[in-house]
Amino acid sequence: MGKKIASAIAYSPEDPAPRLLASGRDRAAERIIAVAEQAGVAVVEAPALAALLDSGLRPGEIIPVWCWEAAAKILAFVLAKEKR
Repeated sequence: MGKKIASAIAYSPEDPAPRLLASGRDRAAERIIAVAEQAGVAVVEAPALAALLDSGLRPGEIIPVWCWEAAAKILAFVLAKEKR
């Protein structure tokens, strides 16, 4: 079994694209997931995107353009789920 990786992203209309809020592996990943669940934020499994975001991007940075489509799909899913 591979290492657990988690990333948290958010989008604000003031930003050109979503930002990375947090990223980590193993215990840090578990903490990111726990904080999201405690806050009532949907957790979406997207291992490939989480790995890309964990490979050098720092919290607060805009996510790279090649991640925009995947991030947009996740954010749309989360928003739709929150509206139900």
